[in-house]
Amino acid sequence: MHQIRAFILKEFKHVFRDRKTLLLLFGMPVVQIILFGFAITNEIKNSRIIVIDQARNIWSHRLIDKIDANIYFDVTGIKNDPREVVRAFRANTAVAALILSPEFGSPDKLPDRAPYQILTDASDPNAASLITDYLSAIIVSERTSEINTPPPLQIGTDVRMLYNPSLKGAYNFVPGVMALVLLLICVMMTSISIVREKELGTMEVLLVSPFKPVYVIIAKVIPYFVVSVINLVVILLLSVFMLDMPVKGNLLLLLAESALFITTALSLGLLISNITSSQQVAMLISLMGMMLPTILFSGFMFPIENMPWPLQLISNLVPSKWFYIIVRSIMIKGLGLLSIWKETLILLVMTLFFIGLSLKKFSVRLQ
Repeated sequence: MHQIRAFILKEFKHVFRDRKTLLLLFGMPVVQIILFGFAITNEIKNSRIIVIDQARNIWSHRLIDKIDANIYFDVTGIKNDPREVVRAFRANTAVAALILSPEFGSPDKLPDRAPYQILTDASDPNAASLITDYLSAIIVSERTSEINTPPPLQIGTDVRMLYNPSLKGAYNFVPGVMALVLLLICVMMTSISIVREKELGTMEVLLVSPFKPVYVIIAKVIPYFVVSVINLVVILLLSVFMLDMPVKGNLLLLLAESALFITTALSLGLLISNITSSQQVAMLISLMGMMLPTILFSGFMFPIENMPWPLQLISNLVPSKWFYIIVRSIMIKGLGLLSIWKETLILLVMTLFFIGLSLKKFSVRLQ
């Protein structure tokens, strides 16, 4: 027990002695949360819109004021000539245009047949679709409030967004960033741990010592597990207090599931460390081999359901996919263990598989 304690202490010294490594370990989560929480988002805000108001009445003025007061739009100009739309699009001063005909505001016009037209710059199709939906919802709600006499048959749609009624992008990105950051840090740091011993020549000392391979692996894992837990706490604090991301479910369950995912990532890093011969190769496999699958196949950037079935099968091999589902279910939906037992079991099986393979690949002889 004294020997393994001394070895763990040595690994802690390796971690905290290198300032560049510390900057990477504790700086990456903060930078990722800030980037994905504020800079990179799928929300459409302050979209520049030009209005061609040919009605020039109280109803059109009220509608324009309502659009301009909305956080999603910024009215950059109110014109009378429809040809101004093309000029605005070409000058990049507007990404959408609303054309109100002279008949707009007439009480005999139904909301779905109101004389108006929406034009969007579809060079970005997703943004154009969101802008059209937002703008149409504002116009229909405004036109409905103007009509005093209801039509003979009126069908109303009550739309409710469960779990994320304000459609905040952070609700999607925070669980994904947690999976990405924890996986990259754990795999990258542990993947170079055993390789570093080989390159420094200290592996010979370990091999001739009475240390069993399992003790070496445990001593390598514990310091990075502690560092990863600290990173997890930092990510949760930034998410809750900076991005207003709620934790609707059980916090202890979230921490336990995160600890399981951290163990999965650490065991994967140890496996990479055992099958590589240099720190550069281990680092390259960790970054390129883990970052792209996490971004592409975890589900937080691109919907897995829209992918071809072979890629959907490949996504099942990515641990971050299952952790993303777990975090989203606990933090956003407030679900318990009974709802995520399958994902938990998959991560547990992956962890045992990686640990067993790491022990098998751990060479007791130097090449």
